[in-house]
Amino acid sequence: MRRILSAFACLVAWTAGAAAQQPSGKLVVYTSQQPDVAQQTVDAFKAKNPRVEVDWTRNGTGPLMNVLRAEITAGDVKPDVLFVADEINLGQLKFEKRLLAYPEANTAVYNKVFHDPEKFYFGTKVVATGIAYNTRAAKKPTSWWDLTKPEVKGQVAVPSPLFSGAALAVLHAFLEAPGLGWDYYRALSKNGVVPQGGNGPALNAVSGGRALYGIIADGDVFRAKSEGSPVDLAYPVEGVSFITEPVGIMSTARNIPAAKAFIDFLISKEGQELVAKQGNLAIHPDVASPPGFPKLSEIKLLPLDANKAITGDTEVKKTYTSIFGG
Repeated sequence: MRRILSAFACLVAWTAGAAAQQPSGKLVVYTSQQPDVAQQTVDAFKAKNPRVEVDWTRNGTGPLMNVLRAEITAGDVKPDVLFVADEINLGQLKFEKRLLAYPEANTAVYNKVFHDPEKFYFGTKVVATGIAYNTRAAKKPTSWWDLTKPEVKGQVAVPSPLFSGAALAVLHAFLEAPGLGWDYYRALSKNGVVPQGGNGPALNAVSGGRALYGIIADGDVFRAKSEGSPVDLAYPVEGVSFITEPVGIMSTARNIPAAKAFIDFLISKEGQELVAKQGNLAIHPDVASPPGFPKLSEIKLLPLDANKAITGDTEVKKTYTSIFGG
């Protein structure tokens, strides 16, 4: 009987200890994921971490960063975790020492290109930006320059890099890509392109026939196509820019254990399988592409020098605004 009671007491103690080690409390997340996708991500995380209460705020990367900058100025940074579109914004925060490194994060199976080498932020997927087109009215394009032809003047929907993190990555990648650069953006402007908003409004314009073409993230297009919208996507021959939707912990985080658990989930195989189910290319090598997507290895990805983009971002945005207007 004593042995039974002793074993029971050990089991109770172990269970209590394990529960104490599980993350708990409130986790505040700022994210640029679409609301339905963000809710799926939070629900899946909470299923693995039921003691954590997640308070999440969603907006485009640009507006979200404006809110965060205002909080930094006021000395009242609310999020524990920042989960936005591109590494330019995360890299800038790292440079300013506003992110917390997580060196213990398990990234062994991943290509190193998808994560910050010092583990201040971590890519969670590949979102490539190609040319969406209305399959009822438009021909399949093959080159980015197809969008500058006179016959499509005023018929191209483009998100703004002042709002969209994906569009910002496109801008910086194109400036370094042979045969594109500022000449391409000036040609778009001459052809009646007026960038505005994010990927959602641009996709709605193409699927609704108000535009023939759009420069839009692939996942958004393929999801709309699977739901019956008359849209498809082309990956131009020059190559495509991409973002990894990175996630990082703020240096001011109030709930670091829960923040680390959130990152652990996103880069786990289970988290990557959720990425594929949500209609995006996972970066885990053992997770297959979603239906309708090419393999990641089949897409020509344009490189992005994040450090150069960070240091030159202010001037790049000024030049961009001078071409298209504020």
